[in-house]
Amino acid sequence: MVTAPDHDERTGLERDLGWALGRVFRTYVKTFDAALDRLPGGPRGYQILAAVTRATPPTQLALANRLGIDRTVMTYLLDDLCQAGLVERQADPADRRARRIVATRKGENVLASLERHLAGAEEHLLSPLDEDGKATLRALLQQVAEHIQRVDPVASTCDVVDEIRAK
Repeated sequence: MVTAPDHDERTGLERDLGWALGRVFRTYVKTFDAALDRLPGGPRGYQILAAVTRATPPTQLALANRLGIDRTVMTYLLDDLCQAGLVERQADPADRRARRIVATRKGENVLASLERHLAGAEEHLLSPLDEDGKATLRALLQQVAEHIQRVDPVASTCDVVDEIRAK
């Protein structure tokens, strides 16, 4: 159960969405980056590995578009993941020019281990919430994220970073 801070501990920002999102995001990134520091590509490598393990193997281009990763950057990330033995590029039977990205057995095992570790880190991050609160927070954030993606789609996370840096 979430409790309000004592009056003396209030910062005046407890109703500021940007402040709250920033605090949670910084801790999330710090925790997850540390967990993924040995994985080629770090968080992006994790996203790629999770995407190719959980669904029909996508083509390299479809994967780049889905994850909002520049095609050139995707090539380098996949090269690193292939070199580590975590994924393979396989010819697409429907279009021999295209390559499907498939997780290897090693990649599936690494993903399972990372998911266990990340679940523990996420539990720690969300520890002030009870189980219903955690489920509600996840559902609401997903709903907002999906809406934002529909109305203001991100073609490339690199573009977002460039936009933020330009300000």
